[in-house]
Amino acid sequence: MSYRYGEYRDGPDPLAPPYDVRSALDQMGDAVLSGSNPGHALRDLLKQGLPGAENRRGLDDLLREVRRRRRELRERGRLDGTLERARALLDTAIGQERSELFPDPSDEARLRESELDGLPQDTASAIQELSTYEWRSAAARQTFEELRDLLRREVLDSQFRGMKDALANPDPAAMERVREMMSELNDVLDRDARGEHTQDDFNAFMSKYGDMFPESPRNLDELVDTLARRAAATQRLLASLTPGQREELNALINQTLEAAGMDEQMRRLGESLHARRPGLSWNTPERLTGDDPMGMGDAVSALDELADLTQLEAALRQDYPGARLDDIDEGAIRRALGRAAVDDLDALRQIERELEQQGYLRRQRGKLELTPKAVRRLGETALRRVFASLETDRRGDHDQVDAGAAGELTGSSRPWRFGDEQPIDVVRTVINGVRRGGGGGAVTLSVDDFEVAETERRTAAAVCLLVDLSYSMALRGTWAAAKQTAMALQALVSSKFPQDSVQIIGFSNYARVLAPDELAGLEWDMVQGTNLHHALLIAGRHLDRHPDFEPVVLVVTDGEPTAHLRRNGSAAFEWPPTQETLELTLAEVDKMTRRRATLNVFMLAEDERLKEFVNEVARRNGGRVFSSSADRLGEYVVSDFLRTRRTR
Repeated sequence: MSYRYGEYRDGPDPLAPPYDVRSALDQMGDAVLSGSNPGHALRDLLKQGLPGAENRRGLDDLLREVRRRRRELRERGRLDGTLERARALLDTAIGQERSELFPDPSDEARLRESELDGLPQDTASAIQELSTYEWRSAAARQTFEELRDLLRREVLDSQFRGMKDALANPDPAAMERVREMMSELNDVLDRDARGEHTQDDFNAFMSKYGDMFPESPRNLDELVDTLARRAAATQRLLASLTPGQREELNALINQTLEAAGMDEQMRRLGESLHARRPGLSWNTPERLTGDDPMGMGDAVSALDELADLTQLEAALRQDYPGARLDDIDEGAIRRALGRAAVDDLDALRQIERELEQQGYLRRQRGKLELTPKAVRRLGETALRRVFASLETDRRGDHDQVDAGAAGELTGSSRPWRFGDEQPIDVVRTVINGVRRGGGGGAVTLSVDDFEVAETERRTAAAVCLLVDLSYSMALRGTWAAAKQTAMALQALVSSKFPQDSVQIIGFSNYARVLAPDELAGLEWDMVQGTNLHHALLIAGRHLDRHPDFEPVVLVVTDGEPTAHLRRNGSAAFEWPPTQETLELTLAEVDKMTRRRATLNVFMLAEDERLKEFVNEVARRNGGRVFSSSADRLGEYVVSDFLRTRRTR
């Protein structure tokens, strides 16, 4: 046997390795570090598309395609084409009959002309009266039969797509087969409503009438979806016409179905479809602006597609609460934009799946959160950004991001603990595996076997970063820089100074300790109050738990204290700040001074009252005051921390 190998063409490569989402996480990180939350960052990523992936479209690209397709459909033509064509054929038939009657001088001819003169103005009523008329002209009789055949095909095509082509050649046997199909279809739906329908029943039905359903449905639900969408589009077509046109076309439809002996079966089918799919837009009018008249079947197809595109546009926008990619109907994407768009959507879904499977994202109570693994990576990214802005001639190896760079290797090791980033001691790890396994065979390793190499300990520091979370930070546009600075400092301490103990404290009307994995998804507090008093209380407890550590306290704020903590634990807020708030806050500053902790304050505003307050803090404590712009906050904070660590 011979084999030929080539590029796989039937969709995405099933043997492709899992998508590497680190670049996707980095792109999300840009938004997170700029102040966005993980959910919004992921949504923006999916809208833009895969980073670095060629020929892959994002949700915004697909949305533009959907909107372009909607414009094309709306400009395709008019909805009253069947009425216009029916009127033209009727006028032709009447004209041919008059031409045949005019040379005849008999009273019968004059009587027939009088009958033609008395026909109703609307097309449906005229056709109804002429259905029993004995045509004198053979050409007029043929034209009138062409008119009735047109209506028969258009009406059935409006309900069953492709029926117009199937009935292109009028054949009584073909019409009888259509009647049998509708009768059996209604019986299938009735049995399904009673719970008696099986897949075998559906297969038997499709084996007889599958050629009448070009969509090739695989089960009854898919068939109902197809027929219900088309029936709803027919109702929207009627709703989109003028009242006169609607009445005339509706009469033509009923008259045609009655003449074909299908009126009762069509009524049963319509009621069943409406009951099974009541959520469809059954009577919503649409407006088409084209000039070319469209037949009823083509108009229904256009309205059916427009309804698909309208729902698809809403799903692709993803701007409603709880929106997910799973909400996007893959079938609607395929019908509207083709198989390539389905592959693009699958690639976007893969990003979301891989971010969760590779341990970067998790969902808690329906809310998207970054895992500690993702937060560490984003912290390193923030740190790289800060170091990139530092002057290159400054002393220090701050761009070294290898784990365990706090000091030289001591030659000893210790058991690995979750979160350790020190180098793995390979020899000790393998020896532990051999000892546990007893030797004599392949060595298998467990988590308990791993050991990490220890480094020399430097002077440890107890670091407190106090970050203002009040609403004014968001109003001034400084919140994103503050969050990025907190993540950068956390990453710096954990990677370069693992012996240090860092605590990040956020404060608004109250203060609270922020966990490292909480920083990425952190948002400002929409409350009034800058409770630096409470933040200093919490920072003081952290320093007291580490009496042998060097104290480092950094404060980032854009306003003077306007709140303090009462004895009963409640917060008191006043603007302008009361003397009690200032005195209690400065009392905590004095306690920091007695702990030998220097407070360095980073101001993000030029308010005169803030300047007066921080100058008083510097006078009492001996710390420094920095007036930093938001884009250089991280540089100032990290540089000051490194200077302090080098000095000590």
